[in-house]
Amino acid sequence: MKLKISTFVVMMSFFSSFCFSQEKESISDTTNLVKEKKLELTLDVVSRYLWRGQCWGGDYVAVQPTIQYAVTPKLSLGFWATTNFKKDYFYPDGETAYKGYQEIDFYATYQINDYLQFQLWDYYWPSVSKVEGVNNRFFNYGTDGVKTVDAMLFFDFSEGYKYPFNATISTLIAGNDYRYDSNGENPKQNFTTYLELGYTFTLFEKSSGKAFQNIELSPIIGAVLNNKAQYYSYADTDEVSFVNLGIKVMKEIDLGKGITMPLSLNYIHNGAKHNTETFGKNFLVAGISFCY
Repeated sequence: MKLKISTFVVMMSFFSSFCFSQEKESISDTTNLVKEKKLELTLDVVSRYLWRGQCWGGDYVAVQPTIQYAVTPKLSLGFWATTNFKKDYFYPDGETAYKGYQEIDFYATYQINDYLQFQLWDYYWPSVSKVEGVNNRFFNYGTDGVKTVDAMLFFDFSEGYKYPFNATISTLIAGNDYRYDSNGENPKQNFTTYLELGYTFTLFEKSSGKAFQNIELSPIIGAVLNNKAQYYSYADTDEVSFVNLGIKVMKEIDLGKGITMPLSLNYIHNGAKHNTETFGKNFLVAGISFCY
């Protein structure tokens, strides 16, 4: 679907996210009011789906809804999904997979302290069409299933400690993440682990022009440490693989009344030596988000 709109609107839509949040006020003491965010509804539209340097669904626009509810100030439960609406699992060559891609995830997050958060994700990535040897049952965590469980520790020192550094340690603890012996037998859980480091620079903090003030520049380095199970399809299997080397530029615009509009553009380079022939090594991803 094509829309006849001005060049300015196209550029803003392509790089922006337009966010609202539902908040309710609660009395913290006799004199102060604290705003507690309970429910967040988000709809992202991205130019392509890229996860840790892995391209799922080719070069097609993907739609990604998110629902998150804060059970307590520290505990939140959520749902996330993605689809590119393609019905063909393989490309026309019959070999290249992931033309059509869909995923449904459930997750929980718990804020341990000011800088450390624990996350538990349940990934479900069924094939869009029937594939021999693949069982799409939702509760199948076996060798022919399409389910995995990811346990993560997320460190963020930007709030309480004023250091704009963050880190993620992620390990697949259950589901179809199996390695095999040389005969392709005796599957064992691989516990594939991914490590990511990030930092945020704030540019033009004292700039007189609001259009260029407080632009955030965020480089990241992400690597798979043990990909013997080949869960990361576009990564090296016999060594540490730097699959997610990127930089993100973001500018957040405050529209007032709790509404913000971040503008962003993300460049990702997959530094793996092998298995990147299908979709390439360099990606530019942009999107628009609607959040309530």
